[in-house]
Amino acid sequence: MTGKLWGVGIGPGDPELVTVKAARVISDADVVAFHSARHGKSISRRTAEPYLREGQIEEHLVYPVTTEGTDHPGGYDGALADFYVEASERLAAHLEAGRSVALLAAGDPMFYSSYQHMHVRLAHRFETEVIPGVTSVSAASAAVGEPLVEGEEVLTILPGTLPQAELTRRLRDTDSAAILKLGRTYPAVREALRDSGKLAEARYVERASTVGERVLAAEDATDVPYFSIAVVSSPSYVVRDPAPSGEVVVVGLGPGADAWTTPEVREELAHATDLVGYTTYIDRVPTRPGQRRHASDNKVESERAEMALDLASRGARVVVVSSGDPGVFAMASAVLEVAAQERWRSVPVRVCPGVTAANAVASRVGAPLGHDYAVISLSDRLKPWDVVERRIHAVAAADMAFAVYNPASRTRTWQVEALKTMVLEHRGPDTPVVIGRDVSGPEESVTVVRLGDLDASSIDMRCLLIVGASTTTVDHTPDGPRVFTSRRYGSDLTVTSTAGVASRP
Repeated sequence: MTGKLWGVGIGPGDPELVTVKAARVISDADVVAFHSARHGKSISRRTAEPYLREGQIEEHLVYPVTTEGTDHPGGYDGALADFYVEASERLAAHLEAGRSVALLAAGDPMFYSSYQHMHVRLAHRFETEVIPGVTSVSAASAAVGEPLVEGEEVLTILPGTLPQAELTRRLRDTDSAAILKLGRTYPAVREALRDSGKLAEARYVERASTVGERVLAAEDATDVPYFSIAVVSSPSYVVRDPAPSGEVVVVGLGPGADAWTTPEVREELAHATDLVGYTTYIDRVPTRPGQRRHASDNKVESERAEMALDLASRGARVVVVSSGDPGVFAMASAVLEVAAQERWRSVPVRVCPGVTAANAVASRVGAPLGHDYAVISLSDRLKPWDVVERRIHAVAAADMAFAVYNPASRTRTWQVEALKTMVLEHRGPDTPVVIGRDVSGPEESVTVVRLGDLDASSIDMRCLLIVGASTTTVDHTPDGPRVFTSRRYGSDLTVTSTAGVASRP
């Protein structure tokens, strides 16, 4: 009868953090196996020592390389591959002889552990059981004394060996983080924390739970050993120094899908004390403990801007929330207009861009806005209709593609037909029109029609239109129409004289 392999998690280093079950299995095992570097000092064995008994066989598995170089013909990876094969066969010999083997794993056996390499080589051959352990991440969080993650927040575990740019991107995209495998990687890790805006709240923890434990501000750590962790705690509990004055940041969430909200905007939302915006847009932002939300109707832009500036003047960090891009028919201009008044000149205002609805719709069919283009709102709530008419005629006569925002509403049902009539004075009925409805939302639909066939009654407030130019092509493919506006004029592009729609040569 063969023996049983135990993958035993022994926690982060404190022998008192070894679980009751792990201690029992270690004491009962015929063979206790553990890893170390070539210096021979095994942290795992030292942690488990109180639970060892006389007469047990000890298998000391010594890594041939860790961070140093090697003359192995297969390089670093080849040296480790040979080591894992040799180590697994040493353990297999004991198991085939009927001995139980407890392979010690610092932290948890299935979490960045040396045990995993033995598990994949032996678990299909022998009875195996894994005993979970307290991870170094949990120990580091306890040492810092701040909650790591809560509610709907996202925790990201990262190896410090990732390229600096990738670390920076992932840190920007998360709420809290733990970065392992430091040592020589730490200078790049520290820069990634700085570039992602998280260095100020990050903490460095060395040898968590042991007598050598140290906790420092991440910026102050030097001489960093491999067994250390950088921790970014839950943003809900990070204690921040009060700002000398507040500020207003106007952000765009993008047109609908959370994936189109930029990391920069997510960061601003996470750090805001107050959110101000139209109810529908505020509802798209996850609720955070302690964050105040000031939702209002869509027709009170100036009042909303004044509220944001007033809150900031009293020390609040205010984020004004728009859909799409805040500078395109949204709140940035309203806030800046009010902020230009003398009473608000001392309040800082910043704008963070977002993905525009026009670009979102365009992306669904290709590149209809690939050359010069204009953006027009059909709403006459803030400007007279005769101004809208003049601009439509000017753009249509200039032969450029243009995006149409706010084409219709419950009370405005005639402007799309008026738009169609005006554009047909300058362009042919075959001019392509892209109709995007609820793009990136649950009811998304995107269609391409001829200008002459545009049905005004099918357009509602959730639509955006893109009207093509004479150089706009519709390429019908098995996957649907692809639309692009060429950046070239002349012999490289043929244009039919009657339809006003470019065709491929």
